Amino acid sequence: MDKLLAGYRQFRETYFRENQGFIKDLMDKGQKPKVLMIACSDSRIDPSLKFGVEPGEMFIVRNVANLVPPFDPDGHAHGTSAALEFAVRSLAIEHVIVMGHARCGGIGALMNAPQAGDFIAAWMSIAAPAREKAMKAEKEPVARQRCCEQEAVRLSLRNLLTFPWVKEAVDAGNLLTHGWYFDLEVGRLSILNKTTDMFELV
Repeated sequence: MDKLLAGYRQFRETYFRENQGFIKDLMDKGQKPKVLMIACSDSRIDPSLKFGVEPGEMFIVRNVANLVPPFDPDGHAHGTSAALEFAVRSLAIEHVIVMGHARCGGIGALMNAPQAGDFIAAWMSIAAPAREKAMKAEKEPVARQRCCEQEAVRLSLRNLLTFPWVKEAVDAGNLLTHGWYFDLEVGRLSILNKTTDMFELV
C-alpha cells in the first residue's frame, strides 16, 4: 500500500501537474478511443506500457486469458460482453484487438485441467476447443501451451462475430478485428495474418 500511495503522490507532482490542460480537455470532451484491446489480467501484461498510449486513446478490457465469450444475452452478469457492447455501440471504436500472451496463467490452468472452483473453471471452458486442438497438435508441454494461447486468440476472434452488432459493423467495413500475441520474455509481438491464419512477427 505504501508503494501505491507513493506512486500516487509522484503522479500528482509530475504527470498530473504537467498535463493538467490535456486532462481537463479529456474529461470535458469525453473519451473517443479508436481501439478496443481485450487483454489478459496477468499483472505482467500492461497494454498501455507496451504500446505507448496516452489516457483516452485505447479502451481496454482485461480478463483471465483475454477471452471473448460467445454472444449469450441470458440476463446474467457478463462483464466482457458489456464492455464490448459499450465500445462498439456507444464509442464506435474502429478496431478490436484480442491480445494473447506467452506463459498465460489461465491457459496454463486450462492445459492442466483446473480444479472446479466458483468461477475460473467455468470461464476457462470457453477456451476448451483451443485446448483440444493444442493437445492434438503438439506433444511437448511448452509448445502445447503456446499453441493453446494462440488458438484461444483465434477462438475469441470467431466469438466476436457471434455478437450481431459486431458482425454488422465488420460487414459494413466500420470495424476491423485483430489477433495479437505478445511474448514478454523476448519482447516480441506477433500479429495474426488472416490470409495464412499464422502469427507473424512484427
